[in-house]
Amino acid sequence: MRAMILAAGLGTRMRPLTLTTPKPLLPVAGKPLIEYHIERLVAAGVTDIVINHAWLGEQLEAYIGDGGRYGAQVHWSAETKPLETGGGIFRALPRLSEDGEAFLLVNGDLFTNYPFARLLEQRLSEECLGHLVMVSNPEHNPEGDFALQQGLVSETGSNRLTFSGLSVLSPRLFDGCREGKFPLAPLLRDAMRSGRVSGENYNGYWRDIGTPERLQEVSEDIRKGWVDGI
Repeated sequence: MRAMILAAGLGTRMRPLTLTTPKPLLPVAGKPLIEYHIERLVAAGVTDIVINHAWLGEQLEAYIGDGGRYGAQVHWSAETKPLETGGGIFRALPRLSEDGEAFLLVNGDLFTNYPFARLLEQRLSEECLGHLVMVSNPEHNPEGDFALQQGLVSETGSNRLTFSGLSVLSPRLFDGCREGKFPLAPLLRDAMRSGRVSGENYNGYWRDIGTPERLQEVSEDIRKGWVDGI
C-alpha cells in the first residue's frame, strides 16, 4: 500500500511560526513534524510516499529530498494554486494508485502514535470506499465530525467522534471528479449515506497541531515520556 501525506496547507493558525517555515517542518521535541510521519510509515512497511505542498514547499523538498535517507521513495506533488484536500489527492492519484488499489492518507498536521501497520491490514471490500480512524472529541471540536455505529461512519447518530486525519481510501471514491479545487468531506459524506465508509475508534495519543500552543504541548508530552511508540 502506498501513502500520501497532506502538507499543502498555509498554516495560518500557526503564524508567526509559519511565515518563514512550512508547518510540516516545525519542530516537535526537536524533530520536524513530517519526519515522524515518514519514519513511522517506513517502520510499518510503507516506503512509497507522495507528499503534496504549496506554501514554502521548496523548503520541504530541500529537506526531505527523495526520501532515501529514511528508506523511502518520496514523490512530490507541487500545487501552484490551492486545490484543497480532495483536489490535492485527485491530482496525486496516478502515483498513489496505479492499479486501483487503496492507499493510506495522513494529514500532515496531526500527531499520533496510532500503529500505521494496522491500517495496512485494512482491506476495503468492493462496496467500501474508505476507512476512517476516529478519536474522542478534543476541546476545539466538542461536537465531533461524524458518528460511528457498528463499524460504519455516518453523518448522524449519537456516538459522534472526531475524524483523526488518518484513513484508507479507495480511488473509486473520486470517480466522476475532475482536476481542480474541491474538498474531500463531501465525497466522504456521499459515501456515508450509502453505508460505504467504515471506521474505528482509536483511544491512544492523538493531537491536532493547529496552534503554537498545541505544538508546545505535544513537544512537552514527548519530552516527559508520555507518548508511547514514537
